[in-house]
Amino acid sequence: MAKRKTTTPPAQPDSSIQPTSSEPIITESAPAETPAHIDGPYSRFTDFDIHLFRSGKHQRLYEKFGSHVVEYNGVIGTYFAVWAPSARYVAIMGNFNGWDKGSHPLNVRWDSSGIWEGFIPNIGRGETYKYFIVHESGRELEKGDPYAHWWEVPPKTASVVWDTYYEWNDQDWMTSRQAKNALNAPISVYEMHMASWRRDPGNPERELSYGEIADALVPYLQDMGFTHVEFMPVMQYPYAPSWGYQITGYFAPSSRFGTPQDFMQLVDRLHQAGVGVLLDWVPSHFPGDAHGLYEFDGSHLYEHPDMRKGYHPDWKSYVFNYSRPEVRSFLLSNALFWLDRCHADGLRVDAVASMLYLDYSRNAGEWEPNMYGGRENLDTISLFKEINEAIYKEFPDTQTIAEESTAFPGVSRPVYTGGLGFGMKWMMGWMNDTLRYFERDPAFRKFHQDELTFSTIYAFTENFMLPLSHDEVVYGKKSLVGKMPGDEWQRFANLRLLFSYMFTHSGTKLLFMGGEFGQTSEWKFDNSLDWHLLDHGPHKGMAACVKALNKLYKSEPALYERNFSADGFEWIDTTDRENTVVTYCRKGNNPEDTLLIVLNMTPIPRSNYRIGVPSAGSYQELFNSDASEFYGSGISNSSPIASDEEMWHGRPQSIQVNVPPLGAVVLKVVK
Repeated sequence: MAKRKTTTPPAQPDSSIQPTSSEPIITESAPAETPAHIDGPYSRFTDFDIHLFRSGKHQRLYEKFGSHVVEYNGVIGTYFAVWAPSARYVAIMGNFNGWDKGSHPLNVRWDSSGIWEGFIPNIGRGETYKYFIVHESGRELEKGDPYAHWWEVPPKTASVVWDTYYEWNDQDWMTSRQAKNALNAPISVYEMHMASWRRDPGNPERELSYGEIADALVPYLQDMGFTHVEFMPVMQYPYAPSWGYQITGYFAPSSRFGTPQDFMQLVDRLHQAGVGVLLDWVPSHFPGDAHGLYEFDGSHLYEHPDMRKGYHPDWKSYVFNYSRPEVRSFLLSNALFWLDRCHADGLRVDAVASMLYLDYSRNAGEWEPNMYGGRENLDTISLFKEINEAIYKEFPDTQTIAEESTAFPGVSRPVYTGGLGFGMKWMMGWMNDTLRYFERDPAFRKFHQDELTFSTIYAFTENFMLPLSHDEVVYGKKSLVGKMPGDEWQRFANLRLLFSYMFTHSGTKLLFMGGEFGQTSEWKFDNSLDWHLLDHGPHKGMAACVKALNKLYKSEPALYERNFSADGFEWIDTTDRENTVVTYCRKGNNPEDTLLIVLNMTPIPRSNYRIGVPSAGSYQELFNSDASEFYGSGISNSSPIASDEEMWHGRPQSIQVNVPPLGAVVLKVVK
């Protein structure tokens, strides 16, 4: 199979670390477009690069800034470039010079861009370094490289000269993924946290490497039937309890688990197995670590200088200055980097609501209205539009997904119609209403049917993804199965019913790791999931149920072809509060694909329960959450059920169905 490369090979690999490629090393010459009037012998920046950078439009800054091993005039070395406009002195310090602050200064460009750059001969891949920066006031700082592709393993904080050269073997996926990532495709996402999904059985304190994760994860996802995996932030983060949401290295996979190439191989193997990869992206805030972006050159360079806009009170972190063109270029380039160099199939954008509103988590007097007197952050609105337009232009076969919890209009609508341009949006209202409903004692659910049915009032105003994410199983909220009422059998039956409702409701799906087998304890970022639970019947049955739901979802077009269209969903009956049974249809492009879904929200089985059906015919049971192999009671409809001409639910044809306790039944007309 032909191999696809990402960037040119490194000019000089570190002697202690072998390059991923087995091909001969190819050197890089100085670019022909290097301007002649640069202070210094070598630059990767053209005048056009500077123009794009300073106008907020540069999409590939990772090709310019940072450290790059090159050959210049016959000498192999490393080119460094950093943005530090308020500095009066910048130098490279590292192992190669004994961390000397004065031996290797960089040159500031003549064009007032604030970029410092320089070429240092005879150092290459694997060299650790930092920028020593002296602010105009004389304040001294030691900073990691914002554009570094690799970092030391925390708690160490230096950047490492590295590259993104990798020989890809996922051509089959990349050429066909448009159909897999499309809005009318079945998208079932497994959300996971790298460090706690699974740990070394012999040493639970040790996190698995990217390669070890791939060995276990790829066959697991294939077996369970998830179409995509979403990694919680894999970008370099110094503080493990932040779960990855406090990032210092935006252009580097976390060194905790291996090299950038190791991460790329994980993505590669998932793609070869037919599994898409979504990455959690955090443009909303960053930590105040001394080696990070905060006060990078001694000034408020990346964060907004007005702390009413530049500090996030909830997360005790700093907010990007979205009005500064150079910062916009940084974020735009970063979004594209993960799609370009790491072949990600999409980005789930964290905390969008916190970026859209100036008064988010702020009291009166703690925020300043926009120029029109409103609470919307006009800078982030325009930034989201630009980023989404760039992504869908450069990578039209990917998706962006917004974690946005408000009623902000048009989040997942195209920019040309006035929307923000995201492909999908998390349906937080559905999640909150559904969990609140399922946490209730079944005896009282009949008084709260609106919590279950309200979602369809607004379900088609956006392209919604239904999330049961990590946020729902931490901080005393209990695990998913722990939220369910009743004894053990009822709790597991309730969770199977919840998943059945989720997979048959309009929208794409996301389930956090552990939920698929009924993890009983809350998620802990520093512990492995309790995989031993799969030795027990209820958990084994739960996993089998989720596997069957994924299979059903992918095999029945009615469940995905009209994911985001009102004509793909139809209630049959929501009024039977006494029995607490709800029925609805899902429809695809072909009327013959229509499915009938019946949910019994109580532990009382309903025999010969009559339902009006969309058309005449014999209805065969495709799925039953009460199946014995799922640890259910085994009440089912083993033979096709012929409809008869008895008017019910306003329909001329109806059938009588055995509806299991706390169970879901999916039926389809036999062809």
